[in-house]
Amino acid sequence: MVTEANKNQEDINKETKAEGTEPKSKTEETQEEGRLHDADDEIEIEDSTEKHKKKKSRKERKESEELDELKIKNAELNDKFLRLFSEFDNFRKRTLRERIELTKTASTEIIMALLPVMDDFDRAFKALEDTDNKDNFKEGITLIHNKFKSALTAKGLQVMKSIGETFDTDFHEAITEIPAPDKSMKGKIIDEVEKGYMLGDKVIRYAKVVVGS
Repeated sequence: MVTEANKNQEDINKETKAEGTEPKSKTEETQEEGRLHDADDEIEIEDSTEKHKKKKSRKERKESEELDELKIKNAELNDKFLRLFSEFDNFRKRTLRERIELTKTASTEIIMALLPVMDDFDRAFKALEDTDNKDNFKEGITLIHNKFKSALTAKGLQVMKSIGETFDTDFHEAITEIPAPDKSMKGKIIDEVEKGYMLGDKVIRYAKVVVGS
């Protein structure tokens, strides 16, 4: 039996040699399997690398597009800012010019209204040189004074009423205090050193007054 089995094995070996192949050992089979496994790993790595490159390329393309959009938006905002700044600067200059023109116009109107008063003063002083009649001169000065007040009143000027009024820091400036002649005048204005004036509703000069204490 053993002899026959050995003979069969020898016949198999002969057939294998005749076909040009030799039976593989366990080690060779393991090595071949390892090579196949390594090859599969390399293919997987290549596929993974290719996918990563494509993903990275898409990400870079998206970031580039977003950057381009941001650049466009930034340019638009910058253009709007420059236009708004230019418009504001033009508005500021125009307002300044209008304010200057308004001041000039107001000043011109006031001066034109006061010129006739100046003419009357010139005529009065000339008449004073030619006459010794002081009463006529006084009458002339009174007329000029009234004309002058009328011109200022026409422009909105108002004289403050102070004497007998309660002292008010919004309208009056206390020069000094003196004992009040009676209790009813305590805290009230006894005398007026300099008149106060208002232009419309605005105080343009505070009245300088003496207050009772």
